[in-house]
Amino acid sequence: MTSAILPPAPGGGPADDAAERQVQNTQTKGGFWRDVFARLRHNPSAWVGAIIVLLFLLVAALAPLLAPFGPTELPGQRYITPTHIPGPGEIAEFPLGLDRFGGDVLSKLIWGAQASLMIGVISTALGLLGGMILGLLSGMFGGWVDNVIMRFVDILLSVPNLLLAVSIAAILGQSQTAVMIAIGASQVPVFARLLRASMLQQRSADYVLSAQTLGLGRGTITMSHVLPNSVGPVIVQGTLSLATAVIDAAALSFLGLGGGLPQTAEWGRMLTYAQAELAIAPWLAFLPGICISVTALGFTLLGEALREAMDPRTRAR
Repeated sequence: MTSAILPPAPGGGPADDAAERQVQNTQTKGGFWRDVFARLRHNPSAWVGAIIVLLFLLVAALAPLLAPFGPTELPGQRYITPTHIPGPGEIAEFPLGLDRFGGDVLSKLIWGAQASLMIGVISTALGLLGGMILGLLSGMFGGWVDNVIMRFVDILLSVPNLLLAVSIAAILGQSQTAVMIAIGASQVPVFARLLRASMLQQRSADYVLSAQTLGLGRGTITMSHVLPNSVGPVIVQGTLSLATAVIDAAALSFLGLGGGLPQTAEWGRMLTYAQAELAIAPWLAFLPGICISVTALGFTLLGEALREAMDPRTRAR
């Protein structure tokens, strides 16, 4: 199903007309998504973001092969003293140095990529699923159903995202599962609002009016026509939310809500136990911080490039 063309707004200027003509030409030549991917191929930001994300995925998937040691192994305990922690390059066996517990920093960064990916993907999937269910019900039925759902969403939106995640994780207990549920729940209102707004916009399109004229039911029109044409903005937000999920996961682990042992390989936990060692081993904070920042940057660049490629006004230029 190709993206529907909304009727031009009253008083639309040349830019709006050009955008509509561009969308029409795009659909004639091969479809909306083909044009989106074509624009992504010519966007340098998309390439940079895709390369960063791909490297992140490869490191996470190949962690058992790439990491010299296991996620909880402490092979360098004999080198640790109260006043000295071997840093990068000091011991050939540990190219990025050791942490306070004697763990290999390189191995922990690699295994931490796997943990962060799992938390980010699963939590975003939970938020996407919950938000789409609420947004779909709200956009399909309207009326009092829409009012009840949106007031609930407004309550969630009134609480800062990270504070809501911290509150949920604290209630559920200190575990990785609690972190994933907490981050996913904090993302639900954003996806719900976005899908509802997109569906309300699509409901006034010409193809919906034509389907109603043919006698199709509300459920058929929504699931077969309106919903497929409304998920574009939600997909973009999902890509951007992966960056937020990685940062939030590190923040919750940093606050001690991620559970696990002190030597557990996870970027946020590495930052937690690096605080006390900043004076003698600053790299213990810099390295996981850089990994978190670069990973979030990759998802952000890819998401912004996707948003730009899907914007009809941008495609008209």
